Amino acid sequence: MLRINDVVIYGEARYRILNATDEGYIWINIDSDKSFPEQISASEVQAAIFEEALKRVDEPYWHLATQLPEHGSVSQHIRDKRMEVIESLIRHPDIYRRIGRGALVQQVVAETGTAKKTVYAHLRQYWQRGCTPNALLPDYENSGGRGKKRTGTGKKLGRPRSIVPGTGAIIDANVERMFRIVLDRYYLTEKNYSLPYAHRRFEDMYETANPDVAKEDFPTVAQLRYFYEREYVRPERIRLRANKIEYQKDIRPLQGTATTGVHGPGARYEIDATIADIYLLSTDRQKIIGRPTLYVVVDVYSRLIAGFYVGLENPSYVTAMLTLVNAMTDKSRLCQSYGYDIETEDWPSIGLPDAILADRGELLGHQIEYLEQGFGVRIENTPPYRGDAKGIVERHFRTIQADFKPFAPGVVTGTIVKKRGGKDYRLDATLTLEDFTKIIVGSILHRNLHAVLVKYDRDPDMPDTLPAVPIHIWQWGIQHRSGRLRNTSEAALKIALLPRQKVTLSDYGIQCFGSFYTCKELLASGWLHRTGQKRPGPFVAAYNPAVADLIYFFPDQNKPDYWECSLTDRSREYRGKSMWELWESLQQQRKTTASAKLQERESKRELENLIQATIQNAEKLRPFQFGVSKTEALAGIRKNRQEARAHERQHRRSETKLAKSAPNAEVTYIHQQPEDGVFPNFLDDLFGDDE
Repeated sequence: MLRINDVVIYGEARYRILNATDEGYIWINIDSDKSFPEQISASEVQAAIFEEALKRVDEPYWHLATQLPEHGSVSQHIRDKRMEVIESLIRHPDIYRRIGRGALVQQVVAETGTAKKTVYAHLRQYWQRGCTPNALLPDYENSGGRGKKRTGTGKKLGRPRSIVPGTGAIIDANVERMFRIVLDRYYLTEKNYSLPYAHRRFEDMYETANPDVAKEDFPTVAQLRYFYEREYVRPERIRLRANKIEYQKDIRPLQGTATTGVHGPGARYEIDATIADIYLLSTDRQKIIGRPTLYVVVDVYSRLIAGFYVGLENPSYVTAMLTLVNAMTDKSRLCQSYGYDIETEDWPSIGLPDAILADRGELLGHQIEYLEQGFGVRIENTPPYRGDAKGIVERHFRTIQADFKPFAPGVVTGTIVKKRGGKDYRLDATLTLEDFTKIIVGSILHRNLHAVLVKYDRDPDMPDTLPAVPIHIWQWGIQHRSGRLRNTSEAALKIALLPRQKVTLSDYGIQCFGSFYTCKELLASGWLHRTGQKRPGPFVAAYNPAVADLIYFFPDQNKPDYWECSLTDRSREYRGKSMWELWESLQQQRKTTASAKLQERESKRELENLIQATIQNAEKLRPFQFGVSKTEALAGIRKNRQEARAHERQHRRSETKLAKSAPNAEVTYIHQQPEDGVFPNFLDDLFGDDE
């Protein structure tokens, strides 16, 4: 049926599911500024679904999930202050009931001094916008009317003058028309007139039309510049001020190369990583590539394995995020790629848990706040050297590996040194990474769907007929406990959890990890035009370590909007590769370049020594005087050149006759053979001096 935080449309209104009870659901109208939580029975919901009167809709406030206000900013202060006021209320079960809600609110009013109307407004905003801390962020992006044209009301806009005499001018339609004329006529041309020059031409026009206005009250060059930047988009400004040929050649964007503590499924996930006890082969089975990394995410309540990661990357934030995305999204397609035909219901862990328990390290950092503040997921870290704090997931590592260890070759046995002629177990490696992943997926499916948990500690109200199998415990918990998995946008989740990197703009596009990316939005922004002006930045981009072809560029770090950028032709060597392969390739290229630079410097040094020695020898052999006067020496240059050229021709003829007499090759002439056996030389006719 419906899940907590689902948004549905019923009639003409949209509702958000706040809680699920034995009687049905509690929801709230998210389009009304006077709404309160309401109870609706499960039968009524079911009937509405069958009549197609109730349908799920996309999350309207998904953008709040990826916002992370700057630390210490006004937005963060307001959000945290609002959360502090209502935190005790949203965790109280009676807050959804009309009877009892007033007393709870009145108690908070007495404790905090906040007005009752304000407390209700905070509660309503929290419920309507997703039930996460970020739901309480102020909507500053709607303030100020950015980009809208200001209209004066008989008074000049902007601050009054304090130094320059006069009161200034109001920019009305007539002045704007003059602005546009002088800009089009003098500034937006190939002649590269300056803006002050265009303003002086405007003053001539304005003075003729307004002879009674004092000069100090003329519209200023700053007002002209403001009009210009508001009315003309950046690409148009650059294109109009450049010569057409120069624009195409030098300015336009380059596009060529150019159990007890949990109350139900999803209440807490545990995540951990280990190095699997097996050595693998490369894809072509010709090289031993070492031991893979295995990440596992386990639901504490049901012991269901919610997600996993198998790869060659070391445990880190990047691989932990890939594992969490896998744990929170649909895995049926992934299983089908390995030959397991399952439905979504066979692996139902889709959605956000209440809390994630992890080691200190992978989930400690700035970016994990996107998961905490944007999605309302609590991050819990174990103390140092306390693996027992995550006993559930630690036990799963032994269970999963026990499935393949008795059978797979190349398994770690404890020591490499073998007695009495034994061989190294690493040389027994047989499986590839794909083979091993297929085994792990099969092992997880077996454990989730069929493995009986003999030592599972049942709740008192669990029926004796309920098999202690993870999938059955999960399904029972969803029906009889407060299933805590919350719905969210898969795309927003993936983007929010991807690692991020500072990037810069260059002539070739967005530079990230030494490669270049671009997109249509970036080209339209005008930031890639080669005008010599300083580009904005730095910016931030999210990237998927498994794919180097795409990055997700955030033009404004305070907003969730992003541009999907792809590799340019200049970086085409990295297409189809992963970011790890890109980093490895760049590292190797740096080493190769550094080695080649040493040889270049040595060759350059030898060349300079040769040039200096040749010049010094020539200076020794040069006669002090030419035996004639300076005038005769200069006048004989032409004659001397002709004699030297004749000598050079004679030398070439001698070399040609020697080559012709050599018995090593026979020349077959297509046309008539020349009488002297030498082809005519037309160099003199083409490049010779006039005589």
